[in-house]
Amino acid sequence: MTALHTLVAVAAISLPVLAQAPRQQPLLHLNTSFDFLVHAPLAKAAPLFGPEGERAWAGKQWNPEFIHPQPARDVQSAVFTIQHGPIKAVWVNTLFDLDAGRFQYVYFLPETMVTVIDVHLTSNGHNSTKVNVVYTRTALTADGNKHVTAMSQADKTAGKEWEQSINESLAASPAPKQ
Repeated sequence: MTALHTLVAVAAISLPVLAQAPRQQPLLHLNTSFDFLVHAPLAKAAPLFGPEGERAWAGKQWNPEFIHPQPARDVQSAVFTIQHGPIKAVWVNTLFDLDAGRFQYVYFLPETMVTVIDVHLTSNGHNSTKVNVVYTRTALTADGNKHVTAMSQADKTAGKEWEQSINESLAASPAPKQ
């Protein structure tokens, strides 16, 4: 499933919500990006950006419940849910390319917002990988504007947190046997 197909499907699901929403104020659509460095080559860093791979560094709140595939594994077109406070978000992995270091996720918070996350990894020498993350958040309702604003603000500082968590996880993992 391409990212375009996924976005069309999300839009179709969202239309009833949008049709009911009064349009007293414009709905926000914000982009936020950050960069950081992972102290590992691309081949070792890339698997950390799948929903299962992220468990190694993302903390207890990251607990994807897989709908597809079963058993759970990191693949393109994976569908899973994540609890976001009182709301359960539906996530779709729309691009999963370990070799190219490219990942994209779309998640939907009902009656609140849709988020697209693009992750680009680039080899930065023999033992490090540059990571660029772009969040695109779109409010579905006026109330969603508050969530888009708050989450976009938090996104601005997420790079430092991701970098620290990933690099600490890598440093704590045992070296591969030779």
